[in-house]
Amino acid sequence: MRTASSGRARRVSVCTALVLAAGMLLATPASAGAPVPLPSAGQPAAGSAELPDRSYTVPRGTGRASAAGVRGDTLPLADLNGDGWEDVVFRAMDGKLYSSLSDGGGAAFLPARTEVAKDVVPVGDQGGGGVRPEVLVLSGTGVLTMYQDAHPGGYGAERRVGGGWQIYNKVFSPGDFDGDGRADVLARTHAGELYAYLGTGRMSGPLSTRKRVGGGWGVYDQLVGVGDADGDGRGDLYARDTAGRLWFYAATGDPSRPFATRRAIGRGWNTYNQIAWAGSGAVVARDNTGTVYLYDPRGDGTLSPRRKASETGGWAGVAQFANSGSIPHTGKGGVVARTRAGNLYWYGATTRGVLTARDQLTDDGSWAGLHLLHSSSLTPDGFSSLGLVHDGVLYFGRSTIGSGWGVYDALVGPGDLSGDGRGDLLARDRSGVLYLYRGNGYGTAFASRVRVGGGWGAYDKLVGAGDHTGDGRADLLARTASGDLYLYAGTGRASAPFTARKRVGGGWGVYRQIAAPGDLNADGKADLLAVTSGGTLYRYLNTVPGTFAPRAQLATGFGVYDTFS
Repeated sequence: MRTASSGRARRVSVCTALVLAAGMLLATPASAGAPVPLPSAGQPAAGSAELPDRSYTVPRGTGRASAAGVRGDTLPLADLNGDGWEDVVFRAMDGKLYSSLSDGGGAAFLPARTEVAKDVVPVGDQGGGGVRPEVLVLSGTGVLTMYQDAHPGGYGAERRVGGGWQIYNKVFSPGDFDGDGRADVLARTHAGELYAYLGTGRMSGPLSTRKRVGGGWGVYDQLVGVGDADGDGRGDLYARDTAGRLWFYAATGDPSRPFATRRAIGRGWNTYNQIAWAGSGAVVARDNTGTVYLYDPRGDGTLSPRRKASETGGWAGVAQFANSGSIPHTGKGGVVARTRAGNLYWYGATTRGVLTARDQLTDDGSWAGLHLLHSSSLTPDGFSSLGLVHDGVLYFGRSTIGSGWGVYDALVGPGDLSGDGRGDLLARDRSGVLYLYRGNGYGTAFASRVRVGGGWGAYDKLVGAGDHTGDGRADLLARTASGDLYLYAGTGRASAPFTARKRVGGGWGVYRQIAAPGDLNADGKADLLAVTSGGTLYRYLNTVPGTFAPRAQLATGFGVYDTFS
């Protein structure tokens, strides 16, 4: 690092102390009179990692193998403690994995993993030893790893299944859909093509070569494997479309055509942010309060009326259930706010569409006047990254990226724009030309810039943190000086990262600040926050992909911040 002035050195040392990762920010109680979210039930204390009440387990009466005459799919996929009942694995808001067992126990799951688990797919006893299940874990960079004979803590032989799985936006298991006694895996591309990977029973190569099931599966925002829902011993699946209708796909037993024509079985399912496997054809569904409901199978593909399966808000801390139907979101989980005096604060996201009380990060004013960049994750841990530009030099964490960054008047880190699973940066120069910098996955360097195009000076705000369109790719939002908001959908190609713009709506000029906090309600879609000139904070939840629900007021007093991102 080149010689720095004492002022810059002090600021950089603050960066280092914070590790510049949102998931590792220092926790300090909120000060009296500070702008905080409006009261809501069960809101965590400042700085706490919101974890679920793990007293909830899959209720008795579902998810257990019968004593005799079972076909492969009736066996549990996630029986971690060997009692014959389904257990629950999940990624919490702190980014770590946990297990919750049918007997009320639980533990940190795979605690040694340092790379964020984007998706977790239990696949039962693939080896046939009758011991414990195998569990597949997908990283943000597309590496699929199998953990053999996983127990509550997740320890077991670790085998790399393969890389390149970032081409899929959803990976899950419906159980055994071809009738050979081994659970199979389904994976959907961003373009909506569905592929099947049959279980082989071989630990050295647990999945077969993929076979295309069909296209058009992008119309669904949740795909849920449920096991045997119609009594024929084969694994079925449910699919929810963006209008909230639930569809049933019965397994045929024919690997070349694994599912029969869909059948509509219900409406109103868009009240839930995640729908997940509960074993033996049953599903659990969680609403935005964090309450989980259970739907038992009737034996013909339809479901019984729901029954409450947890305390109200008891599972608000789950970012992603294992085998959940939603497209998993990682990369950013909150906002950084700076006062005009130069003090930094952190507001964390929850799964309930609100923010945590603020944590005070600094109180020495050392961040005043700096060009801050709060980006989607640039590192394997999946937590958002905080950087700064000072004297034209870009810093992220302990890394000095390089000089010359002062030519840009806007820097945005919306996530992976190039399709390799690693976070990237966008930079706009003062002539309105936008460039893409591909990240190396560690937040320490970027590839040579790629010119996106000119004319971007028409926008006074560029924001983004994840997927707004429902295809699993990172997108970008841009506001004109007249207050029109446009959506640029990501393509996953560095050479042409966006499709033609789509107008979201007008009237956004009333906001002094617009922030992309990531996914506020854990439904897999990125949301927005906006602050008026008077300091009122509003939330815009992404409902039907690419559109936003009417705004909801969250708090007042946010006019004290000159940066909110």
